[in-house]
Amino acid sequence: MNRTLVAARLHAVHALIALGIPWVVVGSSFAINLVVWAALPADARDEGGTGGIISLYVTVAIVFLQAVTQLFPMALGLSLSRRTFYLGTLLAAAVQSLGYGVLLTLLTLVENGTGGWGLGLSFWAPGPVDVGNPALQVLVFAAPMFLAASLGVGLGVVLKRWGQIGMWTLGIVLLLAGGAAVALITWRGGWPAVGSFFLDTSVVALLLVGPAVVALLVAGASFLGLRRAVP
Repeated sequence: MNRTLVAARLHAVHALIALGIPWVVVGSSFAINLVVWAALPADARDEGGTGGIISLYVTVAIVFLQAVTQLFPMALGLSLSRRTFYLGTLLAAAVQSLGYGVLLTLLTLVENGTGGWGLGLSFWAPGPVDVGNPALQVLVFAAPMFLAASLGVGLGVVLKRWGQIGMWTLGIVLLLAGGAAVALITWRGGWPAVGSFFLDTSVVALLLVGPAVVALLVAGASFLGLRRAVP
């Protein structure tokens, strides 16, 4: 366990980048949205929110991708095993996701308490993302964040294990799979059913259970790839 903690602490080597950059990005998005919201007439503002918070999740995924590619050689140089590095990385991702969930929940409470920063803006918890229960809200934010971190770890493993060819191959496979799914749904006339699924499924299932399950699957697949990755 101690060595796992050592591996987790490696992710704090560049804490200013790992923790600061995601908030600089989402903070910039928030500032832009505030300016745009203030410039809009009151009747033109969309009460459903802007979706700008997604930038935080995307940036976290990129940070963990870079962390794997940069810290993996360092971990092996410190005589840490691949398994220890991987567990430490997941631990860092889990702690960071939970911490971000708490911060996002606090920002949501402030946003709600100020009437959307006085402008009716729902940035931090747009639309149904705001579940109204602070404890549950933390988990609703944290589960997708852990999924984003896991996806970043997975992409980092692909890059370390198979290089640029692996990344391009993965991208093309996902593009083809997505296109095939869209074509199949369109052919079968299934878009109303898809819409009903998202409308009828609870926010907890969509943003908590679903991301947690997918994150575990991605985590397992990533470990299999990391076992044969070279520094």
